[in-house]
Amino acid sequence: MRVAVTYDKDQNLKPLDEAELIGIIDDEKKEIEQYENEGIGSKEATMDLILGLDADAIIVKQGFLCPGSYYMSYGRIKYIPAKYSNLKEIQEHYEEIKKLTKEELDEEMYAENEF
Repeated sequence: MRVAVTYDKDQNLKPLDEAELIGIIDDEKKEIEQYENEGIGSKEATMDLILGLDADAIIVKQGFLCPGSYYMSYGRIKYIPAKYSNLKEIQEHYEEIKKLTKEELDEEMYAENEF
């Protein structure tokens, strides 16, 4: 399985539009491929890059996706809701996190709140 995770240069997890880097955790190779996020500033552009990297799933927290990035990826990628805040924690709890993989997310995970 190839799992995408989005984060900044300090390896703190970030929403798609704020992530400086995209990591792909490759189970087979037992390594993390790292890519510059050329889609920074846009959740949809970042999701397009992730889909192009043949990710099977993406680690998300509430607000990481928007309706556009969710619907463009729905059915093409699985979602892994995580409570962790940085890449190190993801690596430490990776086997446990993978068990949370879902085909779809609850709407509050990707809804954009209007204030």
